[in-house]
Amino acid sequence: MSKQIPVHDVTPPSKKDGEIVDLYASREKIYTRSFTGLFRNLRMVGGALLFLIYFGTVWLNWGGHQAVWWNLPERKFYIFGATFWPQDFILLSGILIVAAFGLFFITVYAGRVWCGYTCPQSVWTWIFMWCEKITEGDRNQRIRLDKAPMSAHKLIRKTAKHSLWLLIGFLTGLTFVGYFSPIRELCIDLFTGQADGWAYFWVGFFTLATYGNAGWLREQVCVYMCPYARFQSVMFDKDTLIVSYDPRRGERRGPRKKEADYKAQGLGDCIDCTLCVQVCPTGIDIRDGLQVECIGCAACIDACDTVMDKMNYPRGLISYTTEHNLSGQVTHKLRPRLLGYAAVLLLMIGLLTTAFMTRSLVGFDVSKDRVLYRENAEGRIENVYSLKIMNKDQVDHTYILEATGLSDLKLQGRREIRVAAGDIVSMPVELSSAPEKLPSSTNEVTFILKDVDDADSQIQARSRFIGPQIR
Repeated sequence: MSKQIPVHDVTPPSKKDGEIVDLYASREKIYTRSFTGLFRNLRMVGGALLFLIYFGTVWLNWGGHQAVWWNLPERKFYIFGATFWPQDFILLSGILIVAAFGLFFITVYAGRVWCGYTCPQSVWTWIFMWCEKITEGDRNQRIRLDKAPMSAHKLIRKTAKHSLWLLIGFLTGLTFVGYFSPIRELCIDLFTGQADGWAYFWVGFFTLATYGNAGWLREQVCVYMCPYARFQSVMFDKDTLIVSYDPRRGERRGPRKKEADYKAQGLGDCIDCTLCVQVCPTGIDIRDGLQVECIGCAACIDACDTVMDKMNYPRGLISYTTEHNLSGQVTHKLRPRLLGYAAVLLLMIGLLTTAFMTRSLVGFDVSKDRVLYRENAEGRIENVYSLKIMNKDQVDHTYILEATGLSDLKLQGRREIRVAAGDIVSMPVELSSAPEKLPSSTNEVTFILKDVDDADSQIQARSRFIGPQIR
């Protein structure tokens, strides 16, 4: 007889017969408390660096134009000294793959540190929380302010907070659009009413998106909208660093005086002050164990360490640790999954670096005219082609055009072509041959583009030379 898993009815009982139980719970607003500590300082330094990169890079110039500029109308993408074209988008795919495996690697090793320290949603949310503190006060003051009836005092504080939120949202949206439209001209055009309607739309859109995400949605983005919170558990193992509470040391919880012999009272190190809950941006109690809402920001560690210092208890009641460590086992820093992600990550970085270093700085496309062939005044068979030459370099180049493939092949038109840095030259050329010299009605020809300044640099493009049917 096979064993069966027992099934239990877990449906919540209704208070009265026939009463429908609503399983939906409306959101409870989270009032975070201010705190200090090592991990908060690390997050502030990291956030300041990210803000400097995001808001500062857009104002840098390089080679006569904005250093980082996604010029969509001309389909050119400038990233400091390099110019990329749509043909180089395979490199973008490589960058995204490297970023994905980098995220997998760091998650297996250190959990959700990306979420807690560098995710834009978290970074902007911390800034918006700081705006709340300076305009409405700390946690208890904000709670009292929200419960109080509307007054001039409350209106001024609320207006100041939302004004700061909208200002930060506007600067964020303006900067983002500035990566696609030169920021200096964009600022002038926006404030003088000369900007395109789409510029106003996108600046406004990202302003409201930032205002809504960091000001109102906050932890709901992390808990309900972000897919990373869902699939992170697949990458965790018992050796992954997580923010965790040590129940062996902390239980039984309970308040006590600083000088009391709490061990004699059967108490653990946790004084049940709930500061770890009050500082949590997602509102969870880390003492309940690892939860999907935890973003690994370590705010609870800083708060708990502060309390431990005041009580003269050793730090680390809440800490970055592993499940193996909590259960008294040895933590394995090097394990197959981590090494596998590291190997793939290094391989992808190597391939991407090689592709970037060896990519051609000139694009060369040849397309044949729709007319199959024609006979010119000399009685020669002539084919017309359209050439497109793209200079992906940051300096001007001069190229020499040649054509091979037939013994009597003649190239008519320009032979020396100058292409400015980051520019495209489109031009028609004609190839001709005596009809009796054609081996068949369809012949392969090769166009060769040589750089005048670099004899070893050349690029080829193949096409077809069409002639009359040979009888």
